[in-house]
Amino acid sequence: MAGPTKLRRDAGVIGLLYASLGSIIGSGWLFGALHAALQAGPLSVFSWIVGALAILLLAFVFAELSTMFPNSGALVHMTHVSHGNFVGKVWSWILFLAFTSVPPVEVIAVLTYADSYTHSFLQLLHPGTGLLTGWGFVAAIILLGFVVALNFLAVRWVIAINSAATWWKLLIPVATIIILMIYSFHPGNMTAQVSSVPVSGIFTAVATAGIVFSYLGFQQAIALAGETRNPGKYIPIALIGSVVIGALVYVGLQVAFIIALQPSDMAEGWTHLHFSGMFGPLAAIAVAVGAFWWAVLLYIDAFISPVGTAFIYTTASPRIIMAAGEMGNAPKHVTRLNRHGVPWLGLVITYLVGVIFFFPFPSWQKLVTAVSLITVLSYGIGPVILLSLRNSLPDAERPFRLRAVRIISAMAFIAANWIIYWTGYDTVIWLFCFVAIYVIGYFLWHGIKYVRKGAEGMPQMEIRHGWWLLPYFLGMWAISFMGPNTPSMGGIGLYGFFTGMWIIAGFSIVILMLAVAMAQDSDAARHTDKLVGTLGSRGEESVVEAAAETAP
Repeated sequence: MAGPTKLRRDAGVIGLLYASLGSIIGSGWLFGALHAALQAGPLSVFSWIVGALAILLLAFVFAELSTMFPNSGALVHMTHVSHGNFVGKVWSWILFLAFTSVPPVEVIAVLTYADSYTHSFLQLLHPGTGLLTGWGFVAAIILLGFVVALNFLAVRWVIAINSAATWWKLLIPVATIIILMIYSFHPGNMTAQVSSVPVSGIFTAVATAGIVFSYLGFQQAIALAGETRNPGKYIPIALIGSVVIGALVYVGLQVAFIIALQPSDMAEGWTHLHFSGMFGPLAAIAVAVGAFWWAVLLYIDAFISPVGTAFIYTTASPRIIMAAGEMGNAPKHVTRLNRHGVPWLGLVITYLVGVIFFFPFPSWQKLVTAVSLITVLSYGIGPVILLSLRNSLPDAERPFRLRAVRIISAMAFIAANWIIYWTGYDTVIWLFCFVAIYVIGYFLWHGIKYVRKGAEGMPQMEIRHGWWLLPYFLGMWAISFMGPNTPSMGGIGLYGFFTGMWIIAGFSIVILMLAVAMAQDSDAARHTDKLVGTLGSRGEESVVEAAAETAP
């Protein structure tokens, strides 16, 4: 599998925009409208708007950061520059989990829709849960392998395939909006039983109904930053443009879904919404209103859209693994590329870890909330990095410079922590325990190395820059634990939902200030930046090589 040591820069602005938009319009559009309506009824329209605004704040932050670090796997690099080795390793682990867990979600989405006509992938003994059967596990493993195999192609072919799929993925949801409204139009549903819906449902739906999960596809342009020739211009367009277009599509879908329902479907309230074929909600409604021909097309799209998103996430995940190898967070072998310039070992790791995710989370509903939380956490450090680098590297080249940086960074950090809070205590405790296991393992590993090789065999752990993580994780856990005692939040009920949001806002400001204060100083940041810059320059050399290879 020997090949070049440099990534190719074949991604233009349209390719980057399609990469992000293609990830945003994945399985979320097939299931999000239903799950949002179950929690917030007609108010779920505002859930999509709230989610878009929160993600746009993060997108603004990363529009500057990703152009400073136009490397594939940029978040791994920039975390090391701002806060050193220890924080960089922790976030490499979090980011790795965030990327490798998405393809399994999309694969399960395909099988969930397919079960409507195969009746073999979901368990009959547990109706309504969407749990995979034995054959479902086999099919999931095979389908994930197919997606990974496609990524062994050259990057330009990966971008071309995704661009073609994105046109389809964009046109089908837009057409669905129009067709559902033509065949079934009940505008009174937009105000039906609104008083019975808790306002908090607007926000909890953002975290648990697949809304933030959908929007987080914007990150693909960041992961592929090292494979574009003009990151300063192309990446901000791709980040912001993909979120805005995605928001317009999703708000339209939510409105169309609610209006197309029969008034009798929500007779017992929105939380008890029920209709035949709910596991394939949009196709089921199309059948119910008489648009059988469109239901067939939706079942076809239920394969194309999720597989397309799984495909592009599988493209980005090996680049994160490769960046971890470059920074010493993983073995150097993971940086090897095949003759097409693809990090092949990273693809193998992505597949194996993805298969593991099927077993503890064997349904779309179980996996999507956990993935949303861990992905928000992985990108929630962006405001910390941005403010830290403004202090330590004030003269660094910034092709895109964010205005009102302190205000927007604070708002983005608060929004990220609100989303974590909205997922509920059960999910929060799962994630933080997972991070704790990694940190404990990290210290045990280095403790063993110290015993075997002494101080000379120990790398610089740079823990002093990461002490803020302890109050951050413990504080988020405590606030969630003491929060509302509701089925969606799972706290002990010491205070109400919105009181908890105010507490999160104040807590976030304190942690943000503490984290920035503990960042590396200018000398240390510049030293690390030299390493990152050297690694990033390999992509520049590949432009010359690419031109030589394509010259007549």
